Amino acid sequence: MSIILVISTSLRVNSNSEVLANEFVRGAKDAGNVVEVLSLKKKSIAFCQGCLTCGKLGHCVINDDAIEIAKKMHDADAICFATPIYYYEMSGQMKTLLDRCNSLYYSDYHFRNIYLLTCAAEDEETTPERAVSGLCGWIDCYANAKLSGTVFAGGVNDGGDIKNHKSLQAAYELGKSIKA
Repeated sequence: MSIILVISTSLRVNSNSEVLANEFVRGAKDAGNVVEVLSLKKKSIAFCQGCLTCGKLGHCVINDDAIEIAKKMHDADAICFATPIYYYEMSGQMKTLLDRCNSLYYSDYHFRNIYLLTCAAEDEETTPERAVSGLCGWIDCYANAKLSGTVFAGGVNDGGDIKNHKSLQAAYELGKSIKA
């Protein structure tokens, strides 16, 4: 049985990326996995100070919600990030979280498979490329991890626009493809 952590990075109520994440979760659960969903809404995550003390302590010196999130990421078999695309890139709160999880680099992290779900008002196939590239830059620092799948929902702007979008089935199938 795989333990999957799904991190929803949108702060918007009725977020399209969160709806997409929910379909991924449904598929992963249907495949027999244990899934934990974590939203960054109402989380306090400060910017990384670049002090690298986390390498010595095993956790960040900034005492906020990023410490507990990094622990959950450390213990998961797979991590799925769901983010809106802002200016053709992942959300700022997702990037801030990735920076703050630097302590994982020095650890015997458990995760191997990373997934990315993205939503944007733009509908061009290339829209999520920079978000994917940014996440791959983070993944490249973890020799045992790899990007295992992505789903993009384009043409969704207002909250709830994703209803009946073809990407929902793709997110479900991606989640279901993870073998327990």
